[in-house]
Amino acid sequence: MNFLEERIQKDGVVKEGNVLKVDSFLNHQMDIALFEQMGEEFLRRFQNEKIDKILTIEASGIGIACIVARYFRVPVVFAKKAKSVNLDGEMYVAEVESFTHKNKNQVIVSKKFLSAGEHVLIIDDFLANGCALQGLISIVKEAGAIVDGIGIAIEKGFQPGGRIIRNLGYRLESLAIIEAMDAATGQITFREQPVCVHRD
Repeated sequence: MNFLEERIQKDGVVKEGNVLKVDSFLNHQMDIALFEQMGEEFLRRFQNEKIDKILTIEASGIGIACIVARYFRVPVVFAKKAKSVNLDGEMYVAEVESFTHKNKNQVIVSKKFLSAGEHVLIIDDFLANGCALQGLISIVKEAGAIVDGIGIAIEKGFQPGGRIIRNLGYRLESLAIIEAMDAATGQITFREQPVCVHRD
């Protein structure tokens, strides 16, 4: 069991409706030492790629993406979910549906922050149905940039997102893949994966 799976077993809470609460360490309160381990592991997995930008989506992907970007020494661009008054110029726009919030959002990236030919690593905290990822991929393609990889903290392997994204031909690396969760017992079963290597 890798460091992230261990933390999910220790502090994750399974709720009815295939919901996994990891808000004590991942997406509300954030454990930066854990994020550092994740950043190091994503660098190890994607070290042979020439990454120019990290792309994520607000809000809970941003913290992880920032730490990952520090390892790659590149900027982070995050897709915004609402058009605000301080967004100016031309935008790339995609519509995404949220599994967690059960709603649709338009996500927006300013054209000045994503350019043709740039190599992009997409980072996010969760992968369930893959709608957010498909939205980000469409924005990268519209920009004429290249998705060199996708790094996910927690993938729900029993939902279709991971399979869809891999079937589209993208290299998807998830640090923890959950095969099953039981709200009654709190039990979480992980998919066997290559061991994450990290230094203490």
